[in-house]
Amino acid sequence: MGGALLSGWLARGILRAVVVEPAKAAAEAFANRVEVISDARALPDGFVPAAVVLAIKPQEAATTIPAYARFASGPQGGAVFVSIMAGKTASGIAALLGGSAAVVRAMPNTPAAIRQGFTVATAGRGVSSDQRALADSLLAATGEVAWTDAESHLDAVTAVSGGGPAYVFLLAELLEKAAVEQGIPADLARRMARATVAGSGALIGSSAEDAAVLRRNVTSPKGTTEQALNVLMADAAWPALVSHAIAAATARSRELAG
Repeated sequence: MGGALLSGWLARGILRAVVVEPAKAAAEAFANRVEVISDARALPDGFVPAAVVLAIKPQEAATTIPAYARFASGPQGGAVFVSIMAGKTASGIAALLGGSAAVVRAMPNTPAAIRQGFTVATAGRGVSSDQRALADSLLAATGEVAWTDAESHLDAVTAVSGGGPAYVFLLAELLEKAAVEQGIPADLARRMARATVAGSGALIGSSAEDAAVLRRNVTSPKGTTEQALNVLMADAAWPALVSHAIAAATARSRELAG
């Protein structure tokens, strides 16, 4: 996700970016594009970033984030820290930075890689209007950005939007598998499933109609689609399973805050 954001910033002509990436193989992806170092301690003393983007795993927060505490304050009030970690709260991140850092939490999703991402962000205590605007500009480089005043929303956002692409990809997998089971050749099944999911996504993205209306438009009374939906929309099928899945992912996001 950090790489997708960086690509968006470079396309927009960012003046300077420094990537801290300890893994040599991962660092090669940024070679000849930006300055890459392996350790935050190697950042020059005179380097004063306007923003620090924390694109790390939540499990790495306690050992990684304190190295950036020196950027939490400065003549202009310090950098804004933009976290795309699941679970970790703005106050928890600020505590690792010394207690008074300006932290914006954001949850993008993988379509950011093709500039069609959706990000929900929330500003922590002490984030100025200018810092929020900078964070918004950085996040908007990969797609649409929405803001919420309730940080608690980020757990469900992580479950729905952050993980959402995986659920859509699973649908493509299952459509392909089911097509093969019905005798469709594997190569045709793959093309058909992927194109159907991609086309449907483009259709709903360009339509002002409610998703339920679009669904009903495809469903002829007593037709083939209705027969399939009778199975998928049974009480113990998709409606219950999707709700249960999102609740499980939301609960896990809350666990990661600890």
